[in-house]
Amino acid sequence: MNDCSDMSSSLSRSQSCRVESGCFMVYDRNNYMGNQYFMKRGEYSDYMSMMGMRDCIKSCRMIPMHRGQFRMKIYEKENFGGQSHEMMEDCDNVMDRYRMNECQSCNVMDGHWLMYEQPQFRGKMMYMRPGEYRNFMDMGMSGQRFMSMRRITDSC
Repeated sequence: MNDCSDMSSSLSRSQSCRVESGCFMVYDRNNYMGNQYFMKRGEYSDYMSMMGMRDCIKSCRMIPMHRGQFRMKIYEKENFGGQSHEMMEDCDNVMDRYRMNECQSCNVMDGHWLMYEQPQFRGKMMYMRPGEYRNFMDMGMSGQRFMSMRRITDSC
């Protein structure tokens, strides 16, 4: 029903789950680290093979519903350097739309977003809530580039 940074105290192993309401990001390491997966209402009977998780869910974060506008500014370099672009809509390919080879920092002003390592919303993802993100490497995402971004608009 809310964020949990360490699920091992209540659950040592899991193979499936059901999201009865809301949207969640689940992580395969404690403290919201490691690979991230977006889950909305539904049953996930074998999420380990479906999502390629190497272990089980170790932590989860509830995503609050956002009803206002969405705004995020992406930057080519860390610490808000290089070229930048403000976004209010989904972007399926940063290279095609903005001619940016990569995105290494961002400022989420409004809404909740998912950033993906490949175009067309594929590959590993990272959940971004409002705040400044100066360096994705500091968040355990070393060497990862983000090439597409999507707003979390699901009525979870």
